[in-house]
Amino acid sequence: MQPFLERVKSGPVLVADGAMGSFLMEHGLQPGEAPESFNLSRRDVLREVAGLYLEAGAEVVQTNTFGGSALKLAAYGLDDRTEEINRLAVEAVRKVVDGKAYVSGSCGPCGRTLLPYGDAEPDDVRASFSRQIEGLVEAGVDVLCIETMTDLTEARLAIEAARDVSADIPVMATMTFDAIPRGFYTIMGVDVPSAAAGLLEAGANLVGSNCGNGIENMVAIAREFRSCTDAPMLIQSNAGLPQLVDGEVVYSETPEFMAAHAAELLELGVQVIGGCCGTTPAHIRALKQALHG
Repeated sequence: MQPFLERVKSGPVLVADGAMGSFLMEHGLQPGEAPESFNLSRRDVLREVAGLYLEAGAEVVQTNTFGGSALKLAAYGLDDRTEEINRLAVEAVRKVVDGKAYVSGSCGPCGRTLLPYGDAEPDDVRASFSRQIEGLVEAGVDVLCIETMTDLTEARLAIEAARDVSADIPVMATMTFDAIPRGFYTIMGVDVPSAAAGLLEAGANLVGSNCGNGIENMVAIAREFRSCTDAPMLIQSNAGLPQLVDGEVVYSETPEFMAAHAAELLELGVQVIGGCCGTTPAHIRALKQALHG
């Protein structure tokens, strides 16, 4: 396979995978249990998920490390196993994709609020991400995905931590926006132009958005990104917004509905397109068909 950034630049669009958490819950993840604990005890589930997405056509497959930073794992008493948890997640995916897809190291928020709004020191947050990213990079990820960020300062700290670990590792960085009357903003008040500028300045190679929106809003968000930057872009939308139906969380956007809007993302020059909450291998299969025929 080409190095990730070479592949992004040469095209065609890369199809990424979809949701992870729903699979873990189907396989016994309990409320209050760390999803990353499966990396220690249920790697068979991680291999199964990776295999389903690979079979569906995903060319970028994520690791089960969204909450794998030391600070996040500390809430479950697992921070002393940070590097191991991240390493095992990469090994599980690599064993399945075996060079047929890129392995993406997922890095989500640390679960703490930075000063002055919370009690987390910036140096501690950066060090927490560094420990996670060291485990991911040493295990051989092809790209890092710093995702679902709402605080631009935290996102920048994660990107800077990645650059501390490796000057060369490709970094994708996405933020989660809400639609309000004035436009799209994160819950911390970050708009799209500020996000694009800040993420790129910190050292991200690809920028964009994931989570929080269905495909139609994501097209609008992608349009805003493209209006303020020519940088490569990543978009991973939910299958709509979650709804509670008969006591179960349901996402209403079908694979066909999501795939029907894929051409709009292509027209905006989005280089990596995948799914987030509520998406399944069926969604990824439909995206792959729409994008690659």
